[in-house]
Amino acid sequence: MKSSVQISRGIESLFGTRDENIRVLEDGLNIRTRLLNDSLEIEGDEEGVARATVILGDYAALMSEGHHFNNGDLNSFLRVVTSDSESSLRGLVESGKQRSFGKKMIAPKTMTQRRYVEAIEKNDLVFGVGPAGTGKTYLAVAMAVSALFSKRVSRIVLTRPAVEAGERLGFLPGTLQEKVDPYVRPLYDALYEMIEAEKIEKLLERNTIEVAPIAFMRGRTLNDSFIILDEAQNATPEQMKMILTRQGFNSKMVVTGDPTQVDLNTGQRSGLVEVIDVLRGIDGIRFVQFDERDVVRHSLVQKIVKAYERYNELTGASRQLSLKLTEQPADNPATPAA
Repeated sequence: MKSSVQISRGIESLFGTRDENIRVLEDGLNIRTRLLNDSLEIEGDEEGVARATVILGDYAALMSEGHHFNNGDLNSFLRVVTSDSESSLRGLVESGKQRSFGKKMIAPKTMTQRRYVEAIEKNDLVFGVGPAGTGKTYLAVAMAVSALFSKRVSRIVLTRPAVEAGERLGFLPGTLQEKVDPYVRPLYDALYEMIEAEKIEKLLERNTIEVAPIAFMRGRTLNDSFIILDEAQNATPEQMKMILTRQGFNSKMVVTGDPTQVDLNTGQRSGLVEVIDVLRGIDGIRFVQFDERDVVRHSLVQKIVKAYERYNELTGASRQLSLKLTEQPADNPATPAA
């Protein structure tokens, strides 16, 4: 099959130094291209030609709108869109733009963070899986705040399992909310970075923002909501199924977790590990895999994550500790702070 796309400007950046960009496109989609005056002829099987036409159409449109690709950016984008059929060149470019999330201006810092933001915008259920410090929770809260303030949803529901990180805290004094707050404090931290404290208090009072442990979700239907399940590696399979089936009409859900930091009792299977097998390949559900390259905390955190990965490989750690999503058809070739 043959097709052609009009490329009137920016042909140099499209081909790249020593044609490195066009080679990524050709190798990734198993096609061949030929430059003809102001158009590019594409030849290959129907699926590859159709995908290349969409990608090059986005490229031509972005160039005509005045977008300039920085050195190396286009090559990175092309590697993603040729390996992930659900990503788009325009989506990756636009997701990387700095935007306002409440009082905070934020721009994704890594390619995986861009894919994560794009996935949340396009899908109603997204899993962000990977190590601490990669922006899974932070960006999910930012997207929730944006959806609330733009009136795309009427409330935010933030939840996580009430599981202690390897220690017993014992009896906690105070009201029920005061007992719960220590477990959900990281979610509050992200909220306070994006919304003024007084406004948060009012939103919490009106239940426009609800922060609660996962056990409080049973029996509910969450319509017109942006739901975030954080620390999902500590949810049991039963809890995971329960929270996923709470999603109602006009709702989005983002599930975040790190399978290498499971705090469940020995022998208990993580619901996050199981759900990846259960929901693999279902249309409308996206899995985005983060790794140590996406860590945006102190530089030592990246090294610590990598060191633990090497250690687990050497000691033959369990599947929970070495989970990879390389078999995922949607976001697997993976590449913002939790």
